[in-house]
Amino acid sequence: MSNHKEVKKITTHTLLKMKAGGTKISMITAYDFSFARLFDAAGIDVILVGDSASNVMAGNETTVPITMEQMIYHAQCVVRGIDRCLVVVDMPFGSYQSNADNAVASAIRIMKETGGHSVKLEGGEEVLDSIKRIVAAGIPVMGHLGLTPQSIYKFGTYTVRAKEEAEADKLRKDALLLQEAGCFAIVLEKIPAELAKEVSRSLTIPTIGIGAGKDCDGQVLVMHDMLGINNEFKPRFLRQYLNLENQVVGAVQQYIRDVKSQDFPNQEESY
Repeated sequence: MSNHKEVKKITTHTLLKMKAGGTKISMITAYDFSFARLFDAAGIDVILVGDSASNVMAGNETTVPITMEQMIYHAQCVVRGIDRCLVVVDMPFGSYQSNADNAVASAIRIMKETGGHSVKLEGGEEVLDSIKRIVAAGIPVMGHLGLTPQSIYKFGTYTVRAKEEAEADKLRKDALLLQEAGCFAIVLEKIPAELAKEVSRSLTIPTIGIGAGKDCDGQVLVMHDMLGINNEFKPRFLRQYLNLENQVVGAVQQYIRDVKSQDFPNQEESY
């Protein structure tokens, strides 16, 4: 008999039950083994291996440049660090937009090479065929509506989406289409809280909000933003739980001083 504690893994089904039972879903991004381990141990429900890696890990201005190989690498690292949470992997720009065949091949590759549990892709009606085909291949899909950062060059700005009635109507319709197509959840990014509330109530699948108010079925934040690793990005929707930038810089400055003054290493720290 192993004394290994049975870990209850979180699945797409768990998230549906959480919505039905009124339990909010917590989701955070991660891109490497060490942070994934910490977040999983902390009890997070879902880790998103976000294409935001393009910004926070690679220093690109948008999410557009990140490649399939880079996303797969980050996802492999994250999967090695978790025991129980659900891992969602972003499909990078260009890996599903051209046609459904391309989309299915990309999703299959992500699942086979990363050990992740599901994929996420952006868009509504325009990517419906791809979503249906990926789901038909047995791969769970999380949708993403509202501000879809891969379309930044189309929008031209990262401002709030769906304030106009026409765009709000399309979002309502798209959400129902994504549910029908088999998505297990939908991220709603930067849309009015009232609209997010209405959409969340119209669906049986959970919504995960980022800048979409408190009536979504869950929330997601980028780890670098909520931990204060980069203090430049301060949108209204962000609550910063730590100021790691200051703490890390302070710690490294102390280390530098100790090295220069020959305080480190001392006798106890030597062999």
